[in-house]
Amino acid sequence: MPHSEIGLSNMDIRIDYLAYTEQVNISNDSSNKSAWKALYSFICDYLPMSVVSYSEWSITFPWRYFLSVKGFVGQYFSAHRDQYRVIFSENAKTMLKTANDTSYNAAISLSGRSESDITHYLSAIGFKRPLTNNQSHNLSKISHLPGAATFSVPGAGKTTEALAFFFLNATDADRLLVGAPKKAFGAWDEQLEACMGESYGEFVRLRGGETAIQGTLQTNPRFMLITYDQLPRVKSTIVSLLSSGNVYMFLDESHRIKGGKQIKRADAILEMAHLPKRKLIMSGTPMPQSPKDLISQFLFLYPTKDVSETTVIDLIQPIFVRTTKGQLGIPKLDHRVVQVPMTQLQREIYKTLKSEIRRQLNPVLSDSSRYELRRIGKCVMKVMEFVSNPSLLSNDMDYAFDRRVGSLLLASDGPKIDYVCRRARELAAEGKKVLIWSSFVQNVELIALRLSDLGAEFIHGGVVAGDESDFDTREGKIKRFHTDDTCKVLVANPAACSEGISLHKVCQYAIYLDRSFNAAHYMQSEDRIHRLGLAPDAKPQIEFVECEDSIDQVVRTRLELKVKTMAKALEDSSLSVEISSVDYDEEAEDYDSLTADDAKAVIDYFFSGGQDD
Repeated sequence: MPHSEIGLSNMDIRIDYLAYTEQVNISNDSSNKSAWKALYSFICDYLPMSVVSYSEWSITFPWRYFLSVKGFVGQYFSAHRDQYRVIFSENAKTMLKTANDTSYNAAISLSGRSESDITHYLSAIGFKRPLTNNQSHNLSKISHLPGAATFSVPGAGKTTEALAFFFLNATDADRLLVGAPKKAFGAWDEQLEACMGESYGEFVRLRGGETAIQGTLQTNPRFMLITYDQLPRVKSTIVSLLSSGNVYMFLDESHRIKGGKQIKRADAILEMAHLPKRKLIMSGTPMPQSPKDLISQFLFLYPTKDVSETTVIDLIQPIFVRTTKGQLGIPKLDHRVVQVPMTQLQREIYKTLKSEIRRQLNPVLSDSSRYELRRIGKCVMKVMEFVSNPSLLSNDMDYAFDRRVGSLLLASDGPKIDYVCRRARELAAEGKKVLIWSSFVQNVELIALRLSDLGAEFIHGGVVAGDESDFDTREGKIKRFHTDDTCKVLVANPAACSEGISLHKVCQYAIYLDRSFNAAHYMQSEDRIHRLGLAPDAKPQIEFVECEDSIDQVVRTRLELKVKTMAKALEDSSLSVEISSVDYDEEAEDYDSLTADDAKAVIDYFFSGGQDD
């Protein structure tokens, strides 16, 4: 990109950085409308027109987009040096130098610190928590980087690692902003105290609107926490904070900016990605669905680097670390599949339901748009709901069945729920506590009701967070499951209970009544009972309950593939799902997460074989 005059010209182009809006402004002082329109058309070849503001005197768009296309723009001006003379403002020059200094190529060429130097330095500044060998090794690989990632498994100490990353590099004037789910806030307070001592300080919550947060920032806090939901609402205030040049920014559970419903928060974060002094992303499940999940996370770290779904895994390799369950010595998890037959009525209705789904999906077979993915996802969820508990659709049968069918369905909760309840009673009789998972709120409450004699508690999105002394809150129910011997069962929804909870001390048995295509929910829910702290002789066990010849097998296949893909990308051989079958003894007592590949697998399932199966 040229930074000075480019030959003789008939149009002066000025490129300026507008700090108050985080935009680049390209302006001209000429009446050469054709050359100006040609420049605009060129820019729109590389950027969405929706982000570009155009007038006959100026072209304006977000600075982060300019960083991504500046090479192409530079080539354009070089090829048309007879038409343009380019002048950069001092602000623009400064911002470009900052971007170059923290570029990806420059970063991966840097030499790291030795583990002994890291240990000695942290001790000298009063870092109180001793690092594990894994943590020291990880920090030696990433602590020198302007942007890095720690993808260690739960229990490996990612928060301690992150705080060490900060203190290894920060001056006394530097500050730290952490974006995180609200339920992770307490862990940051605890770890800061453990690492630096009780009197060192604490994290300040950035709450409320722009005015409230601006008031909080006037106290100049050194450590700050903000939720992902709040951040887009107060973007201008956070941009102003980061523009000071002395703020580090970390993203905890960084997979939350991968896309889908997270697009708005991802856009807000990426628009300010060039501002933090240093950056770190943290997640145990950074790519739960596909490599595409990594793109936004990588761009937060290195917004000037071209990246795609096919290149992101190779690009992120030099800048991430991961401590695996194998490295922590966590006992292997035993996965089992229990397949139960549908009742005759359920099977007949299932055949008809599949036929109806085929009819609904026919118009969208060639459409992979997000809207149609949602449509397919809703159809799939209806089928999954029916397989898990036929009675859930008893009031939704009129479109395909005689209404009397609904009454018949109400007579039973279905074979899967019968098995889950029976199995929970068997384990409880052996003195064991059981964790039961279902994607459907009605199932969560129903199973808890059927197992109320075992003191069953339930958690789903409708259960509020609060004080653990109140047994009606999420925290209160978790505490009771931990401390009350009469509470043998906890029934939960992965979407509401898959993060920030450790149950492995009291429970090593989990049963999945059903699973969605959301691999993040599945892997994180699994970690509730399979994490650091298990006794060496522990034998944690998970059962997947499936109906034979149903959508359950499609879900299992897709989840296994996603886990294998992430294991390969993260070079983590301990990340696997090795499943053994369990015989069923008949006589014994999340549609927005659907990917295009998931949709293809679903369509293949519904349209393969005979049309009457």
